[in-house]
Amino acid sequence: MTATAHRKDHPLSMRLPDTDIALIDRAAGLRGRSRTDFVRDAAVRAAEEVLLESGLIRMSQEGFAEFMAVLSTPASPVAPMVEILRRTTPWDQGTGQG
Repeated sequence: MTATAHRKDHPLSMRLPDTDIALIDRAAGLRGRSRTDFVRDAAVRAAEEVLLESGLIRMSQEGFAEFMAVLSTPASPVAPMVEILRRTTPWDQGTGQG
C-alpha cells in the first residue's frame, strides 16, 4: 500500500471577504497553484514558524559556555560578501561615486 492510502484529509472551511479571495487567487495563480494548495502551504509555513519561534533549546552548562564563546568571537570577513558590498550600486553607476 502507498502512503496516500493511509492519509486522512480533514476539511477546513473559512469565510473570507471577496477582496481576500481575490488576493489569494491572484497570488496562487502567480505560483501556478490552486487556491487550496496555496492556502494550505501558507498556513503550514506560518504554523511551523510559530512552533520554531516558541521552541525551547536546552543545553548543558558546558555547551552553553561553548555557545557563548563562539558568539563572542569576532566575525571574519567573507570575501565574496565584501566584494559585493564594494560594488557600485546601480543607482550610483555613472555618477562618479563608488
